[in-house]
Amino acid sequence: MKDKQNSFTIKVKDNKIYLTGRIDKETIPAIWEMAGEVGSFREIEGINLSEVSAVDSAGVLFIEDLADRVRRENTRLSGSEIADLISDYSQDIGYTLEIFSQKSLPEIPAIEKTGYFEYIGNTFFTVKEAVYEYLILSADVFYWAFTGLWKRKGARKGSLIHQSILIGVDSLPIILTLSFIIGLIIALQSAAQLRLFGANIFIADLIALSMVREMGPMMTAIIIAGRSGSSIASEIATMQVTEEIDALKMMAINPIRYVVVPKFYAMTICMPLLVTISMLVGIFGGIIVAVTYLNLSIAAFYT
Repeated sequence: MKDKQNSFTIKVKDNKIYLTGRIDKETIPAIWEMAGEVGSFREIEGINLSEVSAVDSAGVLFIEDLADRVRRENTRLSGSEIADLISDYSQDIGYTLEIFSQKSLPEIPAIEKTGYFEYIGNTFFTVKEAVYEYLILSADVFYWAFTGLWKRKGARKGSLIHQSILIGVDSLPIILTLSFIIGLIIALQSAAQLRLFGANIFIADLIALSMVREMGPMMTAIIIAGRSGSSIASEIATMQVTEEIDALKMMAINPIRYVVVPKFYAMTICMPLLVTISMLVGIFGGIIVAVTYLNLSIAAFYT
């Protein structure tokens, strides 16, 4: 069988498959169809490449796949290697086969499935290690935060103000916006029910209790954890990757005291202030609904 346009052939002779011409990505589809016309490979004993002029990476995969088909269908060759079934190729063709052969790659060992008890044991030790590291880190932070109140040596000058601005001041816009919207929504949803029973004045108690006991602290904590917490984690992780933490240790500077403690101070100072502001803004949102929708006066709401 021969393709005159691309000048390649595939034929069976002396129980071997003879390939001729170029075996590349352009000719493989046609050669594959020709190989299907050969029929059974039960008597085929190998592939002869003596008349192949050129092979690319796709051709190598085709030849190896053809040899693998020969090995599977001819039971006498079931224990043979793929390379042993390919013969009579030139030095250039052999070099290409060696470079692009998939059969020469080491086999990836199968991953053994972890048993149920092994999984439980591994999880236990992983959690144990994480809890241990967390306790060590917490102890270091509290120790250096406590001693840093009297000993300023090793602390970065102006770091507390800088971190307070990043954690507290820069978080104000989103905290003010969300707290105002939440107070507004809580008051609006509650007002529709309270109005039916003539209990308009109780909107003040509802908003105050909701914002002071629940929504104010919770929303502030969520915002700070999502905004400032992720920022702090990424900053310290970047310092670890770029070996800045190791550089601080080489200069005899404690990384916990230099990097973490200023953030701890700023968080401790800013959180109560942010929570207070969040509660007041949320209550202010409730006042707007009480005045405009329930016709309450500001003095009555305040009282």
